Formats: sequence, structure tokens, C-alpha cells
Amino acid sequence: MSLLNEKSIFTAMLQDGPFAIGADPPLSHPFSDECKNWVASLGGDQLMKTKYRAVRNQIFDFLGIATFDEILVLIHDQRLRSRARTRSRQLLANMFGLCGSGTEIKRYLHEYANTADNVINSLRNKVLAPYSANIEMTNEIETITEPVDLLLTLFDKSYHRKARFEAKRKLVLMNLAGSIDQRERETDIENQFAGFLDFLNRYVWSPDLKIGDLKISYLHSTHRSNDFSCASVRVISEREKKVLQLKPGEKLTLIKRRRFNAGGREVPVYVTIRKKPPAAKVLKLLRKNEKNPAVAVDDELGLMGVLNSVGDVKGFLRHLTASGIRADSFMTLEDISDTLTGGEYRGKATGSSDKTPMLKFFARLGGMRVEFIIHTNRSYLNYIYQREVAHDEYEVKRIFDSGVARFLFPPDIYHLDLDEIRESQLKLFRKIIEEV
Repeated sequence: MSLLNEKSIFTAMLQDGPFAIGADPPLSHPFSDECKNWVASLGGDQLMKTKYRAVRNQIFDFLGIATFDEILVLIHDQRLRSRARTRSRQLLANMFGLCGSGTEIKRYLHEYANTADNVINSLRNKVLAPYSANIEMTNEIETITEPVDLLLTLFDKSYHRKARFEAKRKLVLMNLAGSIDQRERETDIENQFAGFLDFLNRYVWSPDLKIGDLKISYLHSTHRSNDFSCASVRVISEREKKVLQLKPGEKLTLIKRRRFNAGGREVPVYVTIRKKPPAAKVLKLLRKNEKNPAVAVDDELGLMGVLNSVGDVKGFLRHLTASGIRADSFMTLEDISDTLTGGEYRGKATGSSDKTPMLKFFARLGGMRVEFIIHTNRSYLNYIYQREVAHDEYEVKRIFDSGVARFLFPPDIYHLDLDEIRESQLKLFRKIIEEV
């Protein structure tokens, strides 16, 4: 289901539909020409009419009003607005399962607002960095954390069209952030993450390692000119790195490695462990055209490991399941896909490449479900550098090809040619990747 067509579950955000933010707030008289034209645009689309009624009723219920005329009163009467804020906080607290004082509820809403802002800022900082100024949020909208104030902004003629769109966008993103926070509290993700780290430190890594004891090494690689895939790779030390002079087509990649014991042999492994931050989860919900984190976000906890060879990968898998037994938990590996040994990968995610070699699975143990992505040195370098495979390129493709870029930054509001920007950003990242 597309994020950008009439079947989108985010219909109210679309700028080519009946809920589009126009030059003026949607407070026309019911019998005005503007209102008649708007009704005519719905035609016989019964689904859209139903969605409109649902949105209208939600606005009325949230603000505690019965007509659109009362919105103008709330905009200008600070006493009534303050009362609406207090009432709305309790409504949202009950919806998201929040407990606590009014101050604590405000803190939660402030966090949701920060997450909404972080969604935009994360794109400004990387995927759309050259266009950061173009998509910068209106200061007044960025400072608002009260949902009532954001909602009233949509109907306030003192705000420019762009600001009113950003207020609506922030409301939508805050709602997703609230759903994500509720899911995290239900699954106790913070304690799960701490438990996962404890499991790794106590049962997986070599017992003679102190926590945080990492050996710095480098992957010195050469890359093919036709697609910049890895042709050869060797592990070198810090001392060797200091005297190395890179040539065109060569890369030097830092890895900080731990060790695990497999069959009496100490095996090095580079590991990154992550708990997906709320802003990243919001973006994933948008890419999946989904509002339910339980359905769309199944990779909250994750580990990526890089080993020297396929043999070491197999040894790590055996060691991992044996470590689960030592921790008194049976470990199962689910949703396994293996292209390190010649299989074919069919990526389901928008923007993913069929050329991506990896071992991917979910490990279930101790009440947790953790995503593992395992690479060899060579496949890891391809994951970073190879054309049409590199993760930086993938990030660009999935933001644009999923419709998220157009959804968050509609061209009629931001006056950007997103198709041109997509190609420009892919070229930019490719240039950065391949430079010595």
C-alpha cells in the first residue's frame, strides 16, 4: 500500500487530497464557493468522505468543541486554550497508557515533540544535508510541544502555509512517537537491551576480556573499478596503518574487535550493537505505511558482526546458540536468510539491493528477539562501498523510493525537485565513498 495515494493510512497528510494545506486556513463558510468546490472534489469517493468525517470528529473531540467556528474562539482566548491544553493532555495520557502527574505527562509530550523534530533533523543532517536550509523547520513550530497549539495553528491565518503544514506534520509524527513509546514501555525495551548486553558480556565474549576491551585493527582493501566491490582485503595493525600509502581504488576501514572462544581458538569479531532510536522507528513506520509499531518495527534490538571468514561465521553461530544454553535459555534462530555462501537475497525493503551478501536472522532467547546481521570482512566492505549495495546509497533510495521524502517535504510546499535531488544525492554519496 503506497504512502502517497488515496489508500494511504496517512491520507490527512497528503497535499494532493482533500486535507491539503492551502493558502488560507480551512475555515470557509459552509455555503461559500470555496467550500462547495471542496465538497464537489470529493465526488462519489465514499471512503474519502468517511475519512473526512472521522478526522473532523477527532478534531472536535480533541478540542472539546462542536463546530469549526469555536476554533477561532480557542485561537484568541488564552484562558479557553489553556483549559483545552490541560484536557487534551489527559486524553492523550489515557490513549498512550501514560501514568503520572500533569508535569510528567507534559514531559512525555515534550519527548514526543522532540522525536518528531528529530525525524526531520536526522534527514537534514545526512540524506538531505545539502538541502538542510530548504527544509529547515519554522522556528515557531519547532518550539511548540503542545498538541492543542499545533492543531490550532492549522486554522490560524497568522501562520504561513508552510508553517501550518509543518504543524500538521509534527502532530502526525508526535502521534507515531507516542505509539512507539507505548510499545517500548509494553515490551520493556530498555531492560531488554540491558539484558542483551549482559548476555553478550557474560556468555558470548571471551571471559578474559574486560567490558569495553576492543582491539583496534584496519581492513586494507582493493576495489574493482567497474562496481567498486571488494577484490581483496587484509587485516592490518595500527603500526602497519601508519606507514601505509593508499592508492586509487583502495580503502582503509577501522574495525574495533572483540574475541570469542570457538573450539579452543580465540576468534576476532567486529561488533556493533544498537537499539533503534525513536526517530528511526518513526521513519520506518512511514516507509511501511503503518501506524502500529508492533507490526512494522520488528528490529528494535540488533547486532551486526564482521568475521574474517565464512568458517568463522559458522563457528560464531554455534558459539551463540551454545552461549544461550549456558545462560539457561534455549535459543532459536528465525527468519534466516543466508547469501554469504552463494544464496540469493531478495530484499523486501524499498531501495534494497539483490546483490547484498549477508547472513541475517532473528535470535529469540530470554524473552528477547534480536536481529543479527553477520558479514565476512569482504561482504562488510561491499555493504559499505559497493555500487548499488552501499548502505549510504540504500538510505537515500529508501527515503525517496518509499515516498517518505515527498510525504514529509511536498514539492508544492518546499519547492524542491525531489527526483533531481535523489539522483544528485546518490552521485554525492558515491563520490564520497570512492574518494581516497
